[in-house]
Amino acid sequence: MFKHILVPTDGSAIALKAAKAAIRFAAQTGAKVTAFHAVDARQPGATSAYAASARTFVDFEKRAREIGEAHVADVAALAEAAGVPFASLVSKAHRPYEGIVEAARKRKCDLIWISSHGRRGLARLVLGSVTLKVLAHSGVTVLVYR
Repeated sequence: MFKHILVPTDGSAIALKAAKAAIRFAAQTGAKVTAFHAVDARQPGATSAYAASARTFVDFEKRAREIGEAHVADVAALAEAAGVPFASLVSKAHRPYEGIVEAARKRKCDLIWISSHGRRGLARLVLGSVTLKVLAHSGVTVLVYR
């Protein structure tokens, strides 16, 4: 059975719902959970016509990391309440799916438990699907929770 579950979170309600289900599953199977949040490595204003100061970049990354830490802390609280062994990881990634796949590899996870927003049509085309990209690039089992 699965021993180490990676639970990516973007802080959305559906991601938190998936995390709750992953923690219930981990509690029943004796697995460990690692929550992951990808901080966008791309800097704001890097491609715009105006030049942003170095301080702007530092502030942006600091705030993005704080938000990511808050998202994984929400999952940590659920794991603690359920008595599930827990770790967290917040790291920079050029694309969220790359960060998720890399986190699963580095942390030696054998399952990625990921939510799906269920977007269709134009929204899916414009926003893309992190979940589909994780499915396509992951070397471990991926469970899509909806």
